[in-house]
Amino acid sequence: MTHKDLDVYKLSLELVEDIYKLTKSFPTSENFGLTSQLRRAAVSLPSNIAEGSSRASTKDFIRFLNITTGSLSEIETQLVIAERIGYIVFCEDLQNKITTIRKMLYRLKQSLNKKLNK
Repeated sequence: MTHKDLDVYKLSLELVEDIYKLTKSFPTSENFGLTSQLRRAAVSLPSNIAEGSSRASTKDFIRFLNITTGSLSEIETQLVIAERIGYIVFCEDLQNKITTIRKMLYRLKQSLNKKLNK
């Protein structure tokens, strides 16, 4: 089994696509600001899942999943900012995807912690 088999990895790839599509409509003045921040945070989700899963230890994998969770919170915050300044309208589907990814990460970390504590 590799990271490519993890549902959370697959869903995070979908979120990357969603973020790229969403930020296409941002003003060009944001290319090096909010657009770049959102895209980098989104790309870090599947990247950290992949890197963590390839590490030699479960403890390392959990650490990378914690980084992924942090990036997810960063995305949420940046979307709130984008909404508040009028770049986007709240998107329930996007928020649901973020919430689902957060829950999946939590469950995966719980499972890995159980494995670690055996």
